[in-house]
Amino acid sequence: MTSSAAGSDNGAGRAFIGSFTSAGGRGITAAAVDQETGALTVLGSTDTVPDPSYLVLGHPGPGGRVLYTVSETEHGAAAALDITGDVPQPIGEIRPVEGNGPTHLALAGGHLLTANYGSGSVTALSVRKDGSLGAVTAVLRHEGSGPDADRQRGPHAHQVLPDPSGNWVLSVDLGTDSVRICALDTATGALRLHGETALRPGTGPRHLAFHPAGSHAYILNELEPTVTTCRWDAAAGVLEPVAETSVLPEESARGGDTATYPSEVVVSHDGRFLWTANRGHDSISVLALDGTGEKATLVTTVGCGGHWPRDLALDPTGRWLYAANERSGDVSWFAVDRATGIPRRAGSLEAPAASCVIFA
Repeated sequence: MTSSAAGSDNGAGRAFIGSFTSAGGRGITAAAVDQETGALTVLGSTDTVPDPSYLVLGHPGPGGRVLYTVSETEHGAAAALDITGDVPQPIGEIRPVEGNGPTHLALAGGHLLTANYGSGSVTALSVRKDGSLGAVTAVLRHEGSGPDADRQRGPHAHQVLPDPSGNWVLSVDLGTDSVRICALDTATGALRLHGETALRPGTGPRHLAFHPAGSHAYILNELEPTVTTCRWDAAAGVLEPVAETSVLPEESARGGDTATYPSEVVVSHDGRFLWTANRGHDSISVLALDGTGEKATLVTTVGCGGHWPRDLALDPTGRWLYAANERSGDVSWFAVDRATGIPRRAGSLEAPAASCVIFA
């Protein structure tokens, strides 16, 4: 565990960076955010949780501020940390998730949910009043496969998140080319499968983001560099694919020496733009959304500021976009042009094996 000499008022304007400790990362790094320049300044870091590759913030209890992380290891786990100081401090035990290689997590209905890539499952854990994690309440195992013999021999849950209505939990599965819609019993923590939406075989869906109006969702595919636009019916819990858009220019999408594996999709707060991070191509794609949210059009791509952008995050003001570049070991930030959505690189912070960025 390390801490810098820099002070913090522990108010707004902080970021947290996850990284792979097994690849030389510092674990979880806390940083101050200059909201005028987008710049990050390290406050401290902790490596108490192995490979904390994805993070989410929660607020259990009056004034509580808790950071949750997966431990993306073979015997997967999740942990809670107090962030009232400069260096996150563990709360309670690191809890096994009864699944392998958890890559993503989300809070819903008083529970923490993890998407377990290795075992192709979603786990629910109870969250106690002090923010610490309790026992596993459910493990929902996915079934199926896809046409890619190397990547889709079985299910690989890559993301789990609640829908904007809070009535459903969606899990995106790269191995089965599908998104599952589940109901979470908030009293017991049980997960019930409600439906499953099939996507084009071989696309390998990785992550999903909702339009701020809640009427559409955008699924980023990893095995083909495309975004699938879907209508979302929150009343019925139905996800309907309606269009697919390339996130790369035609000449890049046709192939070349470098394969591209998109990693993250982000929608602007006003619903006018969508951005994706593209590993291999090492770029950020800018797509314009029409007024309905149903039509996405590729505008351009810009460099990600490093190599292998694993995550992309928009700050709460919507002015700054951040790319966690895993293999070059940095987090780069970009000023977003409000009129065009095109990001312009403004700086970077060294962050070995960076895997995600979130904001408080």
